[in-house]
Amino acid sequence: MEFESSSWIRDGVFYYPHLFGCIMLTCALLSFSSSYFGMKSVPIMPHLFPDLSLFHKKKYSKKRVRVYMDGCFDLMHYGHANALRQAKALGDELIVGVVSDEEIIANKGPPVLSMQERLALVSGLKWVDEVIPNAPYEITEEFMNSLFNEYKIDYIIHGDDPCLLPDGTDAYALAKKAGRYKQIKRTEGVSSTDIVGRILSSSNDDKIKNGFPNKGGHVSHFLPTSRRIVQFSNGKGPGPNSRVVYIDGAFDLFHAGHVEILKSARQLGDFLLVGIYADQTISELRGSHFPLMNLHERSLSVLACRYVDEVIIGAPWEVTKDMMTTFNISLVVHGTVAENNSFFDGKSDPYAVPKSMGLFQLLESPKDITTTSVAQRIIANHEIYEKRNAKKEASEKKYYAEKKHVSGD
Repeated sequence: MEFESSSWIRDGVFYYPHLFGCIMLTCALLSFSSSYFGMKSVPIMPHLFPDLSLFHKKKYSKKRVRVYMDGCFDLMHYGHANALRQAKALGDELIVGVVSDEEIIANKGPPVLSMQERLALVSGLKWVDEVIPNAPYEITEEFMNSLFNEYKIDYIIHGDDPCLLPDGTDAYALAKKAGRYKQIKRTEGVSSTDIVGRILSSSNDDKIKNGFPNKGGHVSHFLPTSRRIVQFSNGKGPGPNSRVVYIDGAFDLFHAGHVEILKSARQLGDFLLVGIYADQTISELRGSHFPLMNLHERSLSVLACRYVDEVIIGAPWEVTKDMMTTFNISLVVHGTVAENNSFFDGKSDPYAVPKSMGLFQLLESPKDITTTSVAQRIIANHEIYEKRNAKKEASEKKYYAEKKHVSGD
């Protein structure tokens, strides 16, 4: 029998003092008699007393803490990602419930993204271990028992902003009553309501633009910090022999199409480097109302994706030879679906250098979703979303008026 260390002695003394004392005394007498009378040496004690395994240092496998957080995750942004990052920090495994379309319609109004799109976004986050589709909006007793017994959830997590049902009651009241509720800090400066507002105010339709409260453009209230970027970053560079794949773009209004193309790009190498275009570059290409999300907001959304290893914040439009050398890029890829492929229309080709080096690949986009197509869903149903926003904006104003400092995050 093999023993890990002499710590079994300490454990034996602590847990079985009388038995251990007798054994040690017997061993001492046998050892003395063997040396005094010239007998053969006594076998090592563990072989003489095989049952001493009860003193063997016990291998206690620490129970992994499983935490649950749910949400609609419609128009997913870095605020959602940061909430899930905080939730994961409260446990070892994060299970995320994605609320069903029907439940969202009943409690908040129609979602912009389908269930499959929202599942792709949530599953693509680096902090998520498991996803439960079609979760209820309210934590009912039946669903809560299912979480505790079937999914082995230890705690249910939600942000410090209130989540109320249509009748005004707390959606997490039962979890709080059961003592299995933990709270995280809300990420301020962004919300799905805010993003809908940005989209409507950027519409080319003057009727929509003028009828929306935020007419005349949108202003981000996000205050970027170096700590937040560190929290989202993997903090690791590529190895000396890593195959570095590079993909660039605006990545505005991060959606399921972005997740899927990043996944495909990552499969082509060992390290995925993503270039995020500067705000000015996007404005020149798409118009003054774009991007909808500013550079730091877009960078955090991309960094939160599990397939991304590092980003270049404010990447140049053209991929140069110096850039290829600096980052040791082995392959540059570009999706077949993008907001504009203007470099095919007589303009300077941003990928001319990697193409000349034989290091460029056009990557078939798994989905045909774009930022524009998502925005068009909202603009096409602007009256519904304006009403929904008016209701949400009132509750958000109340939150900010009554908010108090919450440590952590």
